[in-house]
Amino acid sequence: MTRYIRHAAAFCALLLVALLVNATRVQVVQSDALDDNPANRRNAIARFGQPRGDILVDGRPVTGSRDTGEQLRYERTYRNGPLYAPVTGYASQVYGTTFLEHSEDDILSGTDPMLAPLPLWNDITRTQNPGGKVETTIEAPVQQAAYAGLGGKRGAVVAVEPATGKILALVSTPSYDPERLSGTRRSVTAGWAELNGAADKPMLNRAIRQTYPPGSTFKVVTAAAALDSGEVTDLDAPTKSPSPYTLPGTSTQLTNEVEGCKNASLRYAFQWSCNTMFAKLGVDTGLRAMTETARGFGFNDGGLRIPSSVAASNFDTSMDKAQLALSAIGQYDTRATPLQMAMVAAAVANGGSVKSPHLVDRTTTDDGDVIETTGTRTLRQAMNPGTAARLREMMTQVVEEGTGTNAAIPGVTVGGKTGTAQHGIDNSGTPYAWFVSWAQAADDPEPSVAVAVVVEDASADRGDISGGGSAAPIAKAVMEAAIRAG
Repeated sequence: MTRYIRHAAAFCALLLVALLVNATRVQVVQSDALDDNPANRRNAIARFGQPRGDILVDGRPVTGSRDTGEQLRYERTYRNGPLYAPVTGYASQVYGTTFLEHSEDDILSGTDPMLAPLPLWNDITRTQNPGGKVETTIEAPVQQAAYAGLGGKRGAVVAVEPATGKILALVSTPSYDPERLSGTRRSVTAGWAELNGAADKPMLNRAIRQTYPPGSTFKVVTAAAALDSGEVTDLDAPTKSPSPYTLPGTSTQLTNEVEGCKNASLRYAFQWSCNTMFAKLGVDTGLRAMTETARGFGFNDGGLRIPSSVAASNFDTSMDKAQLALSAIGQYDTRATPLQMAMVAAAVANGGSVKSPHLVDRTTTDDGDVIETTGTRTLRQAMNPGTAARLREMMTQVVEEGTGTNAAIPGVTVGGKTGTAQHGIDNSGTPYAWFVSWAQAADDPEPSVAVAVVVEDASADRGDISGGGSAAPIAKAVMEAAIRAG
């Protein structure tokens, strides 16, 4: 009998060990897989079981949380939702997260280990920290000026601080209210369908996720390549540039909208935006130098994050001479985000140095303890400082007496470049109007803001676009707001 009892006890002990091993396997080895299982609602319940941390602009929250008393208890709310939607994105119980709500989700939801004074204890107890805060680099008056300037037209504005890369404004219109996607009601599903089906694509972040042909604003890059490579050494020397210009290897003739472009100097051609001179200049400078300079400004960089991901701007690395000629004036396959063109203007303003653009100044715990601060980081040197100085001189003349006079600000040094981008089949679409610029107040040692504006549904009148009628006044208002805020 004793022997049977011992066998039974041993068998029970074996079962107990098996249970412990299985519990360990489930709770330790398989814990991540079970946590991530779509059928497991515990994460969602915990995620929305407490208020979400806030996103701040100028130290004030532009987000909040509403207690619904339901299982997914707290819904996200937004103050001035359409104004800040391209910055915040949305946080939805049904459709997930985008933009800062997505890239900073661990901080905002309270799951980041840096929020916990004792992370290991949190893992053991399965407790969750209060959501942290994300302080943005956005300046409210600059954002508001950009949004008001676009006035509901399809387009985008980006304003950057050249010396640091801080993004002062990031606007895309038409916009939407992210709060429409908060909660689990039927209206959320209806709102999602309506927003995604809208012809004007209000949920498309045109500032960082849409690329456009940059048109004549790309001539800043072409001029930088020509000056850096030594193709042009004297801004005022005549060039051998016919008008019209026959694209190499073709019978297609490129013309100008202004007089005086035949054999024009770089200064004159830049001031009045001569297509023929810049197309030939791009060919003479050569594909290699053009490609290297474009890359220096940030083109063909698919890894840029602000911290949201940014669509890569494109400058082809394999082209024939005719294609290179068109690319040099911002056509053919050359495409850029508004953020990219703001980076181009900022590099000119900052002695050729391209700073890493960023939207987050710092993240903190719920009670204000700093978790991480975003420092200034140099991405690359786009051009020689001397070349940047000469480009600043030419851009200033564009605003003082060229095609960009509508961006002039009394008592402020402003440099700019207008652009008209053709698109559509046989260029039948209404041109996009561009303006890139920077501004330096009289008492500032260096430019304090660089801006890029694109207006999709601009007037097709050439005189209006060449004079910066559609985009330059918007850039002016944004620059004024930035100088006042600074």
